[in-house]
Amino acid sequence: MSLAELQEIERASVIHSYARQPVEFVRGEGARLWDCDGNEYLDFLCGISVTSVGHCHPRVVAAAGEQLGRLMHASNLFYTEPGMRLAARLSESSLGGKVYLCNSGAEAVEAAIKVVRKARPRGDVVVAHGAFHGRTYGALSATPQESKQAPFAPLVPGFRAVGADPEAISRAVDGDTAAVLLEPIQGETGVHVLSEELLRAAREACDEHGAALVFDEIQCGMGRTGTLWAYEQTGVRPDAITVAKALGGGLPVGALVTGERLADVLAPGDHGSTFAGGPVVAAAALATLELIDDPALLGSVRSLGERLAAGLQELPHVIAVRGRGLMLAAELDVPAPEIARRALLDQRIVVNATGATTLRMLPPLTIGDAEVAEALRRLRGALEA
Repeated sequence: MSLAELQEIERASVIHSYARQPVEFVRGEGARLWDCDGNEYLDFLCGISVTSVGHCHPRVVAAAGEQLGRLMHASNLFYTEPGMRLAARLSESSLGGKVYLCNSGAEAVEAAIKVVRKARPRGDVVVAHGAFHGRTYGALSATPQESKQAPFAPLVPGFRAVGADPEAISRAVDGDTAAVLLEPIQGETGVHVLSEELLRAAREACDEHGAALVFDEIQCGMGRTGTLWAYEQTGVRPDAITVAKALGGGLPVGALVTGERLADVLAPGDHGSTFAGGPVVAAAALATLELIDDPALLGSVRSLGERLAAGLQELPHVIAVRGRGLMLAAELDVPAPEIARRALLDQRIVVNATGATTLRMLPPLTIGDAEVAEALRRLRGALEA
């Protein structure tokens, strides 16, 4: 089926909730994608930080395929080993509490909201301007962006948005606060790293008033910043983290991971999902987690991130570079959407624009020096055209 035929199907049959680029990808391997005409692309977006061990990593494919041939689904009315093992692995690698498995990042945020609200009934949740936590009603209500919220009002009550600065966070937390929910690095609004001073202020305010501190690591976790979890580089330990995107190596899975304080808040019947923690995606996630939780790989993420950031600084029209590890944004003095499109169609490198002048890069964590050099060369071609 041709691209034109797919576009006609979309016009006739698909709800228009995505603005797609005119490319059909049919195959992926490592950091490469191929379209329906056989053209090869360098993928520096990873399906928005999803395929972080590369497309179709053999160990992830093998783990999912083996489980697929044995048992696809049984529901959470019964035990299946992969989900139990994944929960244990997530807990051991992070906060040491308990884990709720789900299907996406937004679902992980929804679970977090329910946990903190049950821990402090009717408590408010403090969020920061510039955040993005998802598109379901609870997660959307925690996302203080007028353009995303306004069409769907009224929203879920009980969320208070404040400036992303230490003083504003400290002032906002009181005895009626259930939680502070923060992305250590705000991804969808342009890769803005929250300061350690802000994160410490949030931790201290939560401790003073008995509120929970929740970090949304859906985009910045799973090795993206050069440590398995982004919070490990901040000196601030949250009470819970939300995880998704890269966790499944390309398959849909999310998780709420708690510390001991929130581990036993939910009881049977409080929350659930038909597909959550299914054996196939859990097997893939276990393989992915083992691949990423490797000191050599994480060290490479840090060093290659520095190299990519330095190279971006040297490109024409780049006025600033933000981020950490292999989660980077280049601020441009020309329209970023046009550059992203030119990069895709002319230079065959996949990046995206998160705003009018912001170009975001989330390459596979498994890239090497050659891919960094190639990406910089292709981006230069798009910027100079």
